[in-house]
Amino acid sequence: MIELLQTSTAALLTVTALFSLLVGSFLNVVIHRLPVMMERQWRREATEFLYAEGQTLAPAEQGPAYNLWSPRSACPQCGHKITALENIPILSYLLLRGRCSECGTSIPLRYPLVEAATALLSVVVVWHFGFTWQSGAALLLTWALIALAVIDLRTTLLPDSITLPFLWIGLLLNLGGLFTDATSSLIGAVAGYLSLWLVYHGFKLLTGKEGMGFGDFKLFALIGAWLGWQLLPLVILLSSLVGAVVGIALILFRGRDRAHPMPFGPYLAAAGWIALLWGNDIMALYLG
Repeated sequence: MIELLQTSTAALLTVTALFSLLVGSFLNVVIHRLPVMMERQWRREATEFLYAEGQTLAPAEQGPAYNLWSPRSACPQCGHKITALENIPILSYLLLRGRCSECGTSIPLRYPLVEAATALLSVVVVWHFGFTWQSGAALLLTWALIALAVIDLRTTLLPDSITLPFLWIGLLLNLGGLFTDATSSLIGAVAGYLSLWLVYHGFKLLTGKEGMGFGDFKLFALIGAWLGWQLLPLVILLSSLVGAVVGIALILFRGRDRAHPMPFGPYLAAAGWIALLWGNDIMALYLG
C-alpha cells in the first residue's frame, strides 16, 4: 500500500480524500462541542470561585461526561441517536435530504460543507507536497485551521486547546527545518504575537475599544511558528484584504451593522493556509 501511494498520485489523492472526509466529520464534532465544553468549564470555575468566596451555594455535582468522545451524537431537537449509517460524511446528509430521520428537523448545511472543505483542502495539500513528511504535517495544520476558522465564525472564540499545542508543534517541527529554519520559526512566533498585541493596544489607546481578541494573537503566533517570520507580512496583508472585502460586502448587501464585531480568525487561517502552500512563490513573484 505504501509503495502504491508513493508511485500513484491518483491512489494517494483518493485515499487522502476518503480519509479526510472522516476527519471532516470529526471536525464537526470539535466545532460543535469544544465551545460548549469551554463554557461549561468557565461556569464550573466561576461557581467554585464564588463558593470559595462565600458568595454562592456549593457547586452542583457534575452530570454525565460531555467531551469530544461522549455522549454519542444526537439530534438536538428530539434526542435521536445518530446511527453509523446516518454518520457517513456527505452521503448521509444527501440521503436524509438534510433532515433528522426521526423528527424531520433540518440538519445545518455546515456539516457537509465542513466535510467537503476538509477533503478538498487536504487533496490540494497532498497534491502540492506529495507523499512527504511535509504533507503529513501540513494536513494536521490544515485540519486545525479549519476547526479554528469555523469555531471563530460561530462563536468568536479561538480555543487555546487548539492554538497553543499547534504553536508548539510548529516550533518542534522546524527544529528539523521542515518548513523553515528554527530561528525563523521562533522569531515568527514571537513577532506574530507581539505585532497584533501592539495593534490591539494601539487601537484601544486611540479609540477606547478592543479591536480584536487575544486568540488572534495566538493564531498569528502559530502561523509564524510554522512558516517563519518572513511570511508574516504576506499573511497579514492577505487576511486584511479579504477581511475588508468580506466586511464591506456584508455591509452593502446584507445590511450588517458596522458596529457589530467581525471575527478576524477565519481570514488569518485562510491566509496562513495559502502562505503554507504558495507563500514563498508569492513572495518571490512580488520581489522580482
